[in-house]
Amino acid sequence: MATPVDPTTSLPLPQDSIQRILHVTSAVHVYAIPPLTTTKGYSASSWTHPSAPTAQQIFTAGLRVMETAIPNPASPTGENVKTDILLEDPKTGELFAAAPYTTPATVEQANDSSRFFALRVIGEGGRKATLGLGFEERSEALDFGIALQEARKVSGMEGGAVGREIGAGAAGKVGKDAVMRVKAKEAEKKDWSLKEGETITVNIGEKGRRNGRAETEKKDSETLFSLKPPAPGGSGSSMPFLPPPPSASDVKAERSRSRSRGVTPEKEKTPAQEMGFDDGEFGEFQ
Repeated sequence: MATPVDPTTSLPLPQDSIQRILHVTSAVHVYAIPPLTTTKGYSASSWTHPSAPTAQQIFTAGLRVMETAIPNPASPTGENVKTDILLEDPKTGELFAAAPYTTPATVEQANDSSRFFALRVIGEGGRKATLGLGFEERSEALDFGIALQEARKVSGMEGGAVGREIGAGAAGKVGKDAVMRVKAKEAEKKDWSLKEGETITVNIGEKGRRNGRAETEKKDSETLFSLKPPAPGGSGSSMPFLPPPPSASDVKAERSRSRSRGVTPEKEKTPAQEMGFDDGEFGEFQ
């Protein structure tokens, strides 16, 4: 069995180290790009402008995203994990540049293209540089982004408590065990099950709410009608009831009785005569 080797330093690793490939692209264009001069991010359109490109294509390389888990008894999960982005010669496999993926800022997507990225690499002697990456296919760039997202979760850059637990150093099977341990701890904290001898009392207050609502309505009605109506038909009433006005038939009957008793028409004045008008035969106007 071949001894695992650190992809960035070419130094041998412990025999029980675990390495896995998260992503492989056979051909990606590498550019020497100008330094960033704005807070808006990198613009890939100027790198490959037909008339005046601002970037110079160095060569076409092979790209690999490799995750390495190294045993570490002092780690809570028993091992440390790291992820490296490797640019290699597509023919010989010789390492051209490596970028340890320790922070999301290591890789920045261009703000005007989904196929171009800015990659911060570390060369021989620890020298740092920012290179441009250009994928020929959008699907390859999408797979590259998904691999980086998985690496962030494993390394603890995101994912909450699970990510932090794994970020202490877990990969492969050990990483899954760490996830299970964290979930078990969270389940213990949220144990709402009833213990022996415990009971639950549920108070259903529908009846009380109805009575309270009725009392409230009663008080409101008493407030609106604070003056109570007089007692019907009581002798102590301060205002007597008035009789209803006579009907037309009663008035005619009364007139008939007056004529039968010998009351002259002069005494039975019409409304016009009562007001001082004497219509006579032709009225006031002749």
